Amino acid sequence: MTSENDESKSRSNVFEYLCVDRFLESLNHARALATAFEMGLIDFMLQKKNISPESLAKQWGVGLQALQLLLSLLLSNRVVKYQDGHIKLTGEFLHALEFRDLLELKLQISTFAAHDFLDYFSDLVCRPDLFAQRSNFRRLFSYNRCFDDSKESYEATKRWMRITTTLTKYEAQACLVHHDFSRYRQILDIGGNSGEFALRICRSCPDVRATVFDLPLVCTIGLEHVRSEPEADRITFIRGNALDDQLPGGFDLVSFKSMLHDWPDSLARRLIQNGWAALKPGGTILIFERNSFAGDLRSVPFSLLPFLLFLHSFRSPVFYAQCLENLGFEDISIQEIVLEMPFSLICARRPG
Repeated sequence: MTSENDESKSRSNVFEYLCVDRFLESLNHARALATAFEMGLIDFMLQKKNISPESLAKQWGVGLQALQLLLSLLLSNRVVKYQDGHIKLTGEFLHALEFRDLLELKLQISTFAAHDFLDYFSDLVCRPDLFAQRSNFRRLFSYNRCFDDSKESYEATKRWMRITTTLTKYEAQACLVHHDFSRYRQILDIGGNSGEFALRICRSCPDVRATVFDLPLVCTIGLEHVRSEPEADRITFIRGNALDDQLPGGFDLVSFKSMLHDWPDSLARRLIQNGWAALKPGGTILIFERNSFAGDLRSVPFSLLPFLLFLHSFRSPVFYAQCLENLGFEDISIQEIVLEMPFSLICARRPG
């Protein structure tokens, strides 16, 4: 029997990955940490446990003054600490390294997004359409290349899918804590990307079978992503365009995970309507999206820059709830889940 304390502890463990953001609060700290990864310092210290600054400088053939600058930034960021004249990784940072894939990804995309923030912030505020054209980070997500089987399109698509897959790996766990997926048998994940969301659901619920509907090249890469997983035989990929192509039907659950914000209001409504058609009577629709930016933003951590560049795309959950109500959905519910920024989990039932 699972105690209430055990369940509470399990739920809190799901959100432990958020600790990586503590080391990405400022540009200086993030840049120093990125350098420590790039030069192999972090892995070296994982092996050596502790070492003197002089030995480190000698190991890398760098000046002691330059190394001291790097170490000072790492010290102030709680990555390392001094102990008996030697430096070692802190316990807090060692814990963050349990989520190393996410930590390194956020370092990379925040640094990339920072160039757009510095160069085009005025456009982001005053001319969002122009910003969308100029932003190098936003151009990473080139959906128009997902119909092309060329090597260049494959590599470009795989590059941005690595970002969405790593984020979904962790965000999906929060969604699973707040929604019971075990009551479903057939799930359709529209715009399901690499299948990571479907994979996490199937791993948690052994009786679930999932179908991912997405663009052709996305499905090709998605198949590669899940192929070696034990749950692969319960995940099907269907290639198509969810805006225009007929979706398969008869599903217990239709989900949109971090997908609808990519589209203007009119097309988001069409996608939700298509989701209605894919549900069997009595089925559930689930939308899991970042909320629109609101409240006090005077202190924006460096790690939030990649998401800040999409501030005109994120919506209030009221928009989605209104769409669902207009289509005739019932039992509409909204849950707010605070991760590195607030998410909304919106669910509703198709009558039947």
